[in-house]
Amino acid sequence: MNVWGTENKNFRVNKRKYRGIIVQPEYFTLKNFKFESQFVLPELKIEYSSFGTKELDENGNLTNGIIYLHGSSGDYSSVKRIKDITGPEKPIDTENYYIICPTALGSPGSSCPSNSGLGHYFPKYTIKDMVNAINSFLKECFNVKHLKGVIGTSMGGFQALEWAVSYPDFMDFVILITTSHDVKGKNYAISNLMNAFIIDDPAYKNGEYETNPQLGCENANMFLYLFGFSDEYYKNCSNEEILESIEVMKEEGSKTDANDIIWRNEATISYNVTSRLSNIRAKTLIIGVNQDLYFPPQTDTIPMSKLIDNATLFLYDSILGHLGSSEIKKAEDVIWKFLNE
Repeated sequence: MNVWGTENKNFRVNKRKYRGIIVQPEYFTLKNFKFESQFVLPELKIEYSSFGTKELDENGNLTNGIIYLHGSSGDYSSVKRIKDITGPEKPIDTENYYIICPTALGSPGSSCPSNSGLGHYFPKYTIKDMVNAINSFLKECFNVKHLKGVIGTSMGGFQALEWAVSYPDFMDFVILITTSHDVKGKNYAISNLMNAFIIDDPAYKNGEYETNPQLGCENANMFLYLFGFSDEYYKNCSNEEILESIEVMKEEGSKTDANDIIWRNEATISYNVTSRLSNIRAKTLIIGVNQDLYFPPQTDTIPMSKLIDNATLFLYDSILGHLGSSEIKKAEDVIWKFLNE
């Protein structure tokens, strides 16, 4: 029953196809990108995929762009998570919109500790740095002055909200899927415990390792298995299936760079836009999964919906829990209505 690896970069291929749409990676380099820490990276690589129908104004600016922002284990190809609502005559109609899905700053594919040559000297970044990098990329690569919308899942939802509060006039709508407005409680503990598994591995050497601390990364990734699905999902698995899935998580963890994990977790640990939600002007749709163990509706999506003016909230059931975001078709009618109003 394991489906955890559906977003993992270790299974990334150079070309992916779904329902007639081919997504393949392209690359763009930002020059002299400045982080919130004031560190300037001479070259910041952005990996992305894009497809759909471009509409340009008389100055060559893209006017019908929608950006999709992936979760913590995803990349450019994670746009497949919304494949059931994307395409001709779907809510995200590829004949009317141009969809762009970048790999986030800090995730392999785009610049991160493991591929930059900087290792532990790679600058610590924030969710806002991730947004600012993609904002600059959109303007320089696609001449985007304004987006139709921003869609984000999980950590991508963090970015979507940061975008909406920092640049409230930059988009018409925001769709937030299985996400929250801050990191507290269990989510805060998960990220810190993952980092502790890695830092306590003697091979980590304060981030100055020559060989990736495999044990720490394996343990951190296996720990994540406890939260991806619903309680019902785990109960319906046999003990053999549970052990098999844990082994898959172990293998995936062994192929993930330690500093990439820690830098990304630290970015999410400091995330909190609660006090700025009143800045949002974009039309907002919040979609949650009732069985989500990361962002339970009672503690995250429902309270968030009450803090955003005129936000629309929709919840659905999924045995996949947090990973039930892949069953976004259950929200198709709501998304149709939201975009057509």
